[in-house]
Amino acid sequence: MKIHEYQAKELLKRYKVPVLKNRVIFNAFDAGKITYDEFESQGIGTVVLKAQIHAGGRGKGTVKNIETGQPINLFDKPVRGVNIIRNGNISDKVYQYSREILGNRLVTIQTGEEGSIVSKVLVEEGVAIDREFYASITLDRTTGKNVIMVSTEGGVEIEKVAEETPEKILKEHIDPATGFQQFQARSLGFGLGLAGEAFNNFVKFINNLVEAYEDLDCSLVEINPLVLTNDGKMIALDCKMTFDENALFRHPEYMELRDITEEDPLEVEASKYNLNYIKLDGNVGCMVNGAGLAMATMDLIQLSGGKPANFLDVGGGANPERIANAFRIMMSDKNVKAVLINIFGGIVRCDRVAQGIIQALNTVHVNMPVIVRLDGTNAEEAKVMLSKSGLSFKVAENFEHAAQLVDDVMKN
Repeated sequence: MKIHEYQAKELLKRYKVPVLKNRVIFNAFDAGKITYDEFESQGIGTVVLKAQIHAGGRGKGTVKNIETGQPINLFDKPVRGVNIIRNGNISDKVYQYSREILGNRLVTIQTGEEGSIVSKVLVEEGVAIDREFYASITLDRTTGKNVIMVSTEGGVEIEKVAEETPEKILKEHIDPATGFQQFQARSLGFGLGLAGEAFNNFVKFINNLVEAYEDLDCSLVEINPLVLTNDGKMIALDCKMTFDENALFRHPEYMELRDITEEDPLEVEASKYNLNYIKLDGNVGCMVNGAGLAMATMDLIQLSGGKPANFLDVGGGANPERIANAFRIMMSDKNVKAVLINIFGGIVRCDRVAQGIIQALNTVHVNMPVIVRLDGTNAEEAKVMLSKSGLSFKVAENFEHAAQLVDDVMKN
């Protein structure tokens, strides 16, 4: 579960992770007024206005008019997702920028051409920056341990650093038996070339960040950039935070932080039924039970000339109603041109799956090929149910036959 930058920074402040003074604002009038009352009148001469969306690359992103799709310019410059505003009368400039950003689309490298509609902005005080770094904590699945990564290449996409100069990424794994050790914090600080007060402030910063990551049950905390100011302070200038959804039962308050407008509508709908659904950009919808079978099925689709349109795992305890909802959600994707249902009847019986499919097809209009492969418990009974349903299916006898049917559908 992702949250916005302003929400992440509010959480970091609880753990004494330094962030700058900021306010989240939802309309242009308030943006100008609050900037004057809380920043300009307090002697702050530079602020940064940031669009709040669940995507990176905002600084290089382009704000486009929601109706015309044309880039928006202000003061002879393109309006970005992150705008530095200085040199007097900043409250009026914040008002004008906010009026152009709010309600329009921000297109970044991560949003694609569709972009994201901006409904809120963050006004943050400016700061004199000496150096920029990168810092993050996430789970390294190859080791089963949380890993801290830092780099001197702050403000740059970490993927680009990893590809071009991987030696500039320093890592320290956290042993769950002993926790994060102080020698590891010092090693990271030395690796960044820090000394004196800057070094001490970094050690405090990274310790507090680890505490926040673990206590909040995060799956990712990314600070990019982490800045060293001219007076030696370490400050989280930006923050991306994602919670581990498996731990949400421990944090019911997190649901108040969820912004469903930033999520795919089909994924939001799937979450209502506890379905594991992820929308992809392909043309063959697939419904399976079990993550391993899902991955194999998506490979099968790709090798057969199609592209998977989704990851959809109905789980082991699927009932007819749940399968019907899964089928309806999958069919709601306008890019889907064919459907492959690949179920192994282990925990869930195949006849229950067949009942759910029939139930769904009696309520959802289907004008495309539907390929069904069922194997395991009550598979033969399920095939009889499908054949007697009066509905049109392409029933696969096995995995290879399913692949052939997908291939035939893609060629036609």
